[in-house]
Amino acid sequence: MLQIFPGNINTKNLQSAVELLKKDGVLIIPTDTVYALACSLKSRKAFERICAIKNIKPEQANFSIVFTDFSHLSDYAKSFSREVFRVMKSNLPGPFTFILNAGSNVPEIFKTKKKSIGIRIPDHEIVQALITELGNPLVVSSLHSESEITDYYSDAGEIESEYADKVDLIIDGGFSEMIASTVIDCTGEVPVVVREGKGKLDME
Repeated sequence: MLQIFPGNINTKNLQSAVELLKKDGVLIIPTDTVYALACSLKSRKAFERICAIKNIKPEQANFSIVFTDFSHLSDYAKSFSREVFRVMKSNLPGPFTFILNAGSNVPEIFKTKKKSIGIRIPDHEIVQALITELGNPLVVSSLHSESEITDYYSDAGEIESEYADKVDLIIDGGFSEMIASTVIDCTGEVPVVVREGKGKLDME
């Protein structure tokens, strides 16, 4: 486990995490919502490992692609309405997952003709720094707690006791909230909130 805190990012620790991502590594990282399993968008091997950890088949995985900005959205999503873009622009970066119609260039790691794809641009320095240093987006999936009391972990120490033998690295970014992102379905002309989470959607 490495400590990397927002606002005071340790460059050496950050680079160690990035090197693991480049070598098909699976990480647990903090986000602006909950801790998440993460790997490079270019690593099929790491993607399959995350699926195994979550006990789901790769073709059934509904993970999100995480970006730093809007510049690469068109690489993975079909064109969308002005209304959808306006809402995304008003709320990102932030604790939201936007479901878009998947483009023909959705990465090969998914090995399936996905009809939709989740898009995230978190407002979190560690995530932004990892993607910038890696040079390509991440694939992430929220890390669910096995506890009967809470759905998600808030403490990296608790995560370590459960997942140290399953992943290559856990980044301790401090305590996280235990509220997932708000999910908005943008596969139609008008955005529709399908899960209320941390983010309060600005429709203006």
